[in-house]
Amino acid sequence: MPEYIKRICDSELELKLEAFGAVHIVGPKWCGKTTTAKQFAKSYIEMQDPDKRDMYMETAKIQPSNLLIGKNPRLIDEWQVAPNIWDAVRISVDRRGEEGLYILTGSNSIDRSRIMHTGTGRIDTLAMYPMSLYETGESNGAVSLSGLFKSENFPADGCVSDLSINDLIFAVCRGGWPSSVKKKSDRAKLMVAQSYFEGLCREDISNVDTVRRDETATRLLLRSYARNISTLASNKSILRDIKANIEMGDTTYYDYVRTLKKLFVIQDVEAWCPAIRSKSAIQSTDKREFLDPSLAVAALGVDPDYFNLDLKTFGFIFETLCIRDLKIYSNALGGRVSYYHDRYGLEADCVLHLRDGKYALIEFELGSSDIDDGARHLLEIEALIHKYNKTERQAKLRLPDLKIVITGTQYGYKRPDGVYVIPIGCLRD
Repeated sequence: MPEYIKRICDSELELKLEAFGAVHIVGPKWCGKTTTAKQFAKSYIEMQDPDKRDMYMETAKIQPSNLLIGKNPRLIDEWQVAPNIWDAVRISVDRRGEEGLYILTGSNSIDRSRIMHTGTGRIDTLAMYPMSLYETGESNGAVSLSGLFKSENFPADGCVSDLSINDLIFAVCRGGWPSSVKKKSDRAKLMVAQSYFEGLCREDISNVDTVRRDETATRLLLRSYARNISTLASNKSILRDIKANIEMGDTTYYDYVRTLKKLFVIQDVEAWCPAIRSKSAIQSTDKREFLDPSLAVAALGVDPDYFNLDLKTFGFIFETLCIRDLKIYSNALGGRVSYYHDRYGLEADCVLHLRDGKYALIEFELGSSDIDDGARHLLEIEALIHKYNKTERQAKLRLPDLKIVITGTQYGYKRPDGVYVIPIGCLRD
């Protein structure tokens, strides 16, 4: 077996197995769910094993509890092909009253209509993503995100990223797929995301629920999404883009979008709408994002050389890279990502809320020339919250615990105004 690359979610999975009877690991194909689960499992079955699939499926129909027989934790990989396994696991957990019995993995969201009980209190969920730059070894990890929230000292001399702009471009095009990181040549590494994209458009979009969907329509939708990545483009705008090439109705469009979200391909970012402005002043449209930036690159049909001449487009995809990594780094802290934007031009590319109520206002700036503008936006939002707290009699809003500009530059430091400037190549969990 190839050497296992440790993942940030390993410690979270270990903790959840201590706390719950079963853990359900969800995420896109090829992100490493099964490999990670096998590090903790003492026995396993793979429901899609072609040599045993028919036998497993027949057993699942007649006596699903038989599939749970084995040393614990027992892994049931791609359990969703036989949804009644979920209820069998829930009942087994109830009867045995033990923790750490089962690990379930799946590459698409649960169809709630096909299970009898949610499993709340028995089966907990762990979201898994492709690898972050720290997990691939490309970020040197000089700055800990959780450490910043805990008020640990920022490096006195600042920090220096080892990544050039060309390194970042390559990392974005390759993506965080574990199998791509292990390839020897750069050309082979770049082929993984493209292969994922091709398989998604040809097969996965239809195989997820046996509804036949059109390959060309899928490609056009994802290409339009990629063109509008990290923007507030409306569904009408994206659909209009598609209709310039083929006919597609509203119902069909929303079906495709739901399916792509179910497959963990696209993952839009919701708006943060605090009471500091009237509701009509704050943008509430979701920001368009892919789970991994390499899928946007594949949808556009470009390679690293293209971005050398189009850094403006790369800046939008760089934001997707940063959001992916922030989700990974903050997962154990209960991180929830949103954005802020109002009609007065005030914005924060990312608002990262933690489970304990702390939050950070974050801007993403690829180059150093825009750092001052990014910091100004964050300080203006903080000032607006402070003003609101002084003038309003109702419940006060918490001031941001951190203000951060994440960059694609080399040097990181803390500004006199309290804003941290941190290269993405220096960040870790």
